[in-house]
Amino acid sequence: QVQLVESGGGLVQAGGSLRLSCAVSGSTLSRYAMGWFRQAPGKAREFVAAIAWSAGSAYYADSVKGRFTISRDNAKNTVYLQMNSLKPEDTAVYYCARRRGGYAPTRYEDDYDYWGQGTQVTVSS
Repeated sequence: QVQLVESGGGLVQAGGSLRLSCAVSGSTLSRYAMGWFRQAPGKAREFVAAIAWSAGSAYYADSVKGRFTISRDNAKNTVYLQMNSLKPEDTAVYYCARRRGGYAPTRYEDDYDYWGQGTQVTVSS
């Protein structure tokens, strides 16, 4: 059974940093692209970042480009999201997800088949 478990969320002041982790079990991480999404209160879930299985390519939403970095450690079956220069508008529940099949990462949540339970990130002004 494939499971994704996020951790590392919390409360941080604007301008601060957090590092989210997504531990994957029941699946060989190295075969799959992975993504991070987020959902703010009252809003639809949105794409944040994605990384190819080889970590050779990464993609970001314009709103986080230059501030967030996605990475992966296939040996540890873990994906990370380093978030710097956080803003109040980054407040959301953050989810990691596994891209369906062995395909390239995308920004469309329907292309992802397994999801974690989410971790709350709150940025105070």
